[in-house]
Amino acid sequence: MVVQARSLHKRYGEVVAVESLDFEVARGRCYGFVGPNGAGKTTTMKMIYCIVRPTSGSLKVFSMDVIESPRQIKARLGVVPQENNLDPDLTTWQNLMVYARYFGMPREAARRRGRDLLDFMHLGDRAGTPVPSLSGGMKRRLILARALINDPELIILDEPTTGLDPQVRHLIWDRLLELKERGITLLITTHYMDEAQKLCDEIVIMDQSRRVDEGSPEELIRKHVPPFVLELRADRALAGEILGRFPEVSHQESGQNLYIYGGSPSDFDQMLAAWPQADHIIRPASLEDVFLKLTGREIRL
Repeated sequence: MVVQARSLHKRYGEVVAVESLDFEVARGRCYGFVGPNGAGKTTTMKMIYCIVRPTSGSLKVFSMDVIESPRQIKARLGVVPQENNLDPDLTTWQNLMVYARYFGMPREAARRRGRDLLDFMHLGDRAGTPVPSLSGGMKRRLILARALINDPELIILDEPTTGLDPQVRHLIWDRLLELKERGITLLITTHYMDEAQKLCDEIVIMDQSRRVDEGSPEELIRKHVPPFVLELRADRALAGEILGRFPEVSHQESGQNLYIYGGSPSDFDQMLAAWPQADHIIRPASLEDVFLKLTGREIRL
């Protein structure tokens, strides 16, 4: 296993950030952490890449303890943090070369690796561009290129595509899938359930510092929600009418939307016949339905 956690616990004073977390990450897999804000995802990532010390429990990366062997662990992984921490005083190329020096890479090897990575991330024509002149998507792609400079065995990505347009998101997804095909292990946190469903082999859903459930996207969907969803635009009055007439249906409410679950699209025929004007769609259940069922639909601040 690339990462092994047993009864992992992190406390900041009286605040519990991560509690009794157990998981294992196999080589060459993409393992995702999803959860509301404050669930403990980023703290877990920071413990894995040896920035935050666990309060208790066991955490090993490459079979090495994160407290005893942080330098050896850091040398073998790449990190894409939430924030943009590129050096604004340097160009695209200089950011890569300075980072390569942290790993003691010979100059010519670093230059070859840097050229390959800029091409890999579609930044080959931006080598001389100062960082402040790059778009948000370019900066994010440069951060990913920088994380790859040392040819890591494990890449940790904390919300890698937040705020990016669909084209850039899909480019980054394609590159991550390609890295996984090469045998590189990926650890990712994300608030995008479509991203988690597309990239991850296994997912941990976290809430209030603890693991709620774990499994592949397909397993989690099968376990927690029926196969189809009727999504209705319904105010409180209409939702009350529908649920009053069909009180046994599996459902969730959120603002002006009512989500009703069924085993097949035909399960909704009676309901739609009774309210033919209701604005609605019928779709397959998704990981987002699982996430909202397990963690709730209220906004977390």
